[in-house]
Amino acid sequence: MDIDAYHNCSSLVKMPRQSYEQFWSSHFVDYIDKELSYSKFFKKYLLPNHPCMFSRRFTEDWKCRKQWVTEEGKPNFQKLLQEFEETPVPVANCNAKEYNANPKQVMPFKEFIHYWKEYIQNGHSSPKGCLYLKDWHMSRDFPDHNVYTTPIFFSSDWLNEYWDTLEVDDYRFVYMGPKGSWTPFHADVFRSYSWSANICGRKKWLLYPPGQEDFLRDTHGNLPYDVTSAELQDRGLFPQFEEACQPLEIIQEAGEIIFVPSGWHHQVYNLEDTISINHNWLNGCNIDIMWQFLQNELSSVQKEIEEWRNTMDSWHQHCQVIMKACSGIDYSEFAAFLKIVAENRMAFLNTRSSGDSSDYSRHLSETLTTLGPYHSAFDLQRVAHIIECLLCNEDFKLLDHSMSTFQPETMLQQIRDTIQSTRGQHLFYQE
Repeated sequence: MDIDAYHNCSSLVKMPRQSYEQFWSSHFVDYIDKELSYSKFFKKYLLPNHPCMFSRRFTEDWKCRKQWVTEEGKPNFQKLLQEFEETPVPVANCNAKEYNANPKQVMPFKEFIHYWKEYIQNGHSSPKGCLYLKDWHMSRDFPDHNVYTTPIFFSSDWLNEYWDTLEVDDYRFVYMGPKGSWTPFHADVFRSYSWSANICGRKKWLLYPPGQEDFLRDTHGNLPYDVTSAELQDRGLFPQFEEACQPLEIIQEAGEIIFVPSGWHHQVYNLEDTISINHNWLNGCNIDIMWQFLQNELSSVQKEIEEWRNTMDSWHQHCQVIMKACSGIDYSEFAAFLKIVAENRMAFLNTRSSGDSSDYSRHLSETLTTLGPYHSAFDLQRVAHIIECLLCNEDFKLLDHSMSTFQPETMLQQIRDTIQSTRGQHLFYQE
């Protein structure tokens, strides 16, 4: 991040979200085929929460683009089997519906590839349905493969930084699916960003800007499973459907990377036999969207069990437990997440000041160095803003923090001291 980008956003409390009307009227997103600085991407797409597409030149050096794909541009089943034959992988059935999603099973990779070959030979059909290998943590399972490199535009990734620190999970996935496989209508976890790179094949994306999903809800408040279904025309079931804009339709070719911003609900189709790599990620630009999402999730839980508020011991804590079961995170873990992000950046800035070695990973150190001290300072300001929000939040105040390593007032002061100290030593002007 350069000094102009830092100064443009460092005084902001709430991230600016520009109007999405340009997408409704033109159905157009920027196609990036030339060199683009990180600061320009930050200002033009991250801050305003706008989608864009990167050309295949940004993936042309990836090993998987060469090793996983035949000369004809098809999945290289032989090479894939050599690498992953016995690996258990999650496979969804696109022809089955279970709670507005597709039910999954775990099977050996070689079994899925055998199915996929037969599916192609039978004219892209099978009595087993249309199976789709999705949400496979390939990078976690094979950390030394290094078949792709996360583009710098998506490298400020608090979500995977947190899980890498805990060494428990990640939000980096590989998808492999035959022609006709698809993903139902949804928004990404925690209202995160996502980027998705086609290794081979083609996809069709249907994107709705934030807020449009409310017009697509049924009379019970549920989102549709398939946004193209004829049942949405039934005003008795979907009374506001006609008020929704038409979706932004994007065709993604082999090698291209799409950036899907926070809260953009989408539905995705594989138009050919396709392999893609996908990351969900968060950072200082959309952490406020995640925080609002968590508040909304908790509010929904509280409404569901409101009748037991006065009769249930630790009602507020029960709400947190239910919230985590439904959304994958509660307020306490969110605070722990912020703590790790802040500590890493304070360590980075203090290391620049003292020259001492850091306690965080070499990979993270390289990422923070590449993004530069302005970015760490911006990140700390964003964490500080969310901590201030937590301290004003009545539900957060009711939680027991006595046993927690996260003490918000202390963390807030440490952040302020670090920023003030590094400014005083002119570290920002050594770039």
